Amino acid sequence: MSQIPKSEQEWKKKLTPEQYHVLREKDTEPAFTGKYYKSKEKGNYVCAGCGAELFSSETKFDSGTGWPSFDKPINTENIELRKDFSHGMMRTEVVCRKCHGHLGHVFDDGPTETGRRFCINSCALGFRKK
Repeated sequence: MSQIPKSEQEWKKKLTPEQYHVLREKDTEPAFTGKYYKSKEKGNYVCAGCGAELFSSETKFDSGTGWPSFDKPINTENIELRKDFSHGMMRTEVVCRKCHGHLGHVFDDGPTETGRRFCINSCALGFRKK
């Protein structure tokens, strides 16, 4: 997958301040505030930075955490998993492989057969209706 070469100035022009803080500076939006955490529309969630397809609404579930949660990505080649030791914890960060934007984290406590919970920031996502 080809990567998106942009300077930080170009990212600041393209993204909202909240999107920039999350996607480029690895911030987290406050729980229960994102536009997609309660959404039940049918379609695909894409990276807000570059449009790469990430998750299907068919794999979305309510985790009770306040962020959109999915049990698997549409295509594992569109995401990258990285070890994250920030905040005194060991977590697994989920990153868009195309633009290297921070999306959220994945945990091994999901309620479906995958056992995974991709906990993703709403502002890191766009949505394409089916």
